Amino acid sequence: MRERIFPGLRTEFSMPKRPSPWRLLLALLFCASMALAPTVADARAGSSHGSWGSSFGSRGSRSFEPNHATPLSRSATPAPTSGSGFAGAATGGGFFSRHPFLTGMFGGFLGAALFGGGFFGHAMGGLFTLLIIGFVIWFLFRLLMGGFSMAGGGMAPRSVGAAAAPAASRYRGQDIGVSDADLSAFQGIHAQIQDAWSSGDIGHLRHLMTPEMLGYFNEELTRNASQGVQNLVSNVNLLKGEVQEAWEEGDLEYATAYLRWNAIDYVVRIGQNGAAEPIVSGNPRSPVESEEVWTFVRRRGGQWLLSAIQQV
Repeated sequence: MRERIFPGLRTEFSMPKRPSPWRLLLALLFCASMALAPTVADARAGSSHGSWGSSFGSRGSRSFEPNHATPLSRSATPAPTSGSGFAGAATGGGFFSRHPFLTGMFGGFLGAALFGGGFFGHAMGGLFTLLIIGFVIWFLFRLLMGGFSMAGGGMAPRSVGAAAAPAASRYRGQDIGVSDADLSAFQGIHAQIQDAWSSGDIGHLRHLMTPEMLGYFNEELTRNASQGVQNLVSNVNLLKGEVQEAWEEGDLEYATAYLRWNAIDYVVRIGQNGAAEPIVSGNPRSPVESEEVWTFVRRRGGQWLLSAIQQV
């Protein structure tokens, strides 16, 4: 590219410019964002309510708490902000120990920057660049480790007590117990929902789940109808059912149960006359096993309703 010549100013060709340290920082931030970006959940075969492959619904104040299941991806409950105490749950180890891919990428990128050909063409410039890169790496490391708080426009150390305060003060309801009768009710709701889903009976589903969940099921049934297919489920056999947690919030009671079952689960294409036609997916002669975490809610003393489904 031809350089612009200004009067009275002598110009000459020089070596290519060294990469800006800020460009290096932006590249590192971009790579980190790509490594940490949430992945889209894959559809899971064997789900007896369609191949959604996602977790949806509401669990009250515990909607976004980790509970050994896939976090809710669709929910009417407002997502927590970074300062609400939900994010950054203690999982053990530092940032890089929890993200080994980022660790390897960071080391490889740094090695390429330090030892790449022509990067330190001038001694003084190389020393200055090395100092800048060292500062950028230190700053980025401290930022990712949560060592700085950017609130108020400055960089101030964030104490452990300040970081733990939001999580400790966050309301999450009062733990309660449930009876064997409640567990039997959960099992009965599970069986009825499978049957109503298979027959596309929205009227029956309305009495078994919250309006939010009914909207999700109705959406999927409508999608199947528009594609001319139907998901048929039969011979549902519950293999295991256990309550993981139960709590109350005001006059509402919640209970989360782990459910594992097998069933005949397949999809057929529906003909113009309403008769079932060739199978699209699944096997009508071979049962498939599924496991999910279901959360139920009720007004105190009322009937339990399905309020959330999470993949395991």
